[in-house]
Amino acid sequence: MQKYVKDLTVAEVEFPHSRYVLLKLTDVEPLPEMLPGQFVEVKVEGSPKTFLRRPISINYVDRAKNQLWLLIQTVGEGTHKLAELKVGDKLNLVFPLGNGFSPMQKAGERVLLVGGGVGVAPLLNYGKELKEAGAEPVFLLGARSKADLLEQDLFKAIAPVYVTTEDGSEGEKGFVTQHSLLTKETFDRISVCGPKPMMVSVARYAKSKGIPCEVSLENMMACGLGACLCCVEKTVKGNVCVCKEGPVFPIEELTWEL
Repeated sequence: MQKYVKDLTVAEVEFPHSRYVLLKLTDVEPLPEMLPGQFVEVKVEGSPKTFLRRPISINYVDRAKNQLWLLIQTVGEGTHKLAELKVGDKLNLVFPLGNGFSPMQKAGERVLLVGGGVGVAPLLNYGKELKEAGAEPVFLLGARSKADLLEQDLFKAIAPVYVTTEDGSEGEKGFVTQHSLLTKETFDRISVCGPKPMMVSVARYAKSKGIPCEVSLENMMACGLGACLCCVEKTVKGNVCVCKEGPVFPIEELTWEL
């Protein structure tokens, strides 16, 4: 897939949470093809301590508005600088990067999409693509508390949403692997993105049930092109760059202890 280096224009800025900013970017030309699960590398201007680009998952692609959405957690100087962008500002991206989630395998297949924290971001676009293709996505989303849940209305507009929170303030109390959904319903495939301990737990569950599962790794990806070797992951095929060979991998290719 062709890669682009473009200055996109900030069309809208939203703050869905005190620690997150949602940037909706557009261009004068139609945005290129992007696969669910791919990411962008963002150039941060005006941040002396931010030498490298920042990898950000593609949250959503709104073709009707010609917009690319980036849901960004503000954790350091670079991401806080991105949260200062205003409508009309330019943001330089290298995109689309990496390999995304698997497309629909068969019409009507039930795909469980599991996300935790900011790991829910790429699942929104993936769920939309699956539903439009004729699959039946189901979302299982985890967070620390009700206040930490992101984009719930958008997820619910696509498919059924089930929630766990660690404090029990929304949905079922506990972790995603403890949700009663996993004992009541069956799924053809599972796709996961979030903190590694959560992904390992879901992968272990999927393996125990014989359900195909893929995970989106969140290794630090400085260049996005496989040149800097920051994001190397050990796999059964040897060491690979997550930014180039991933970020999505079938669990059987990883060396996790499941």
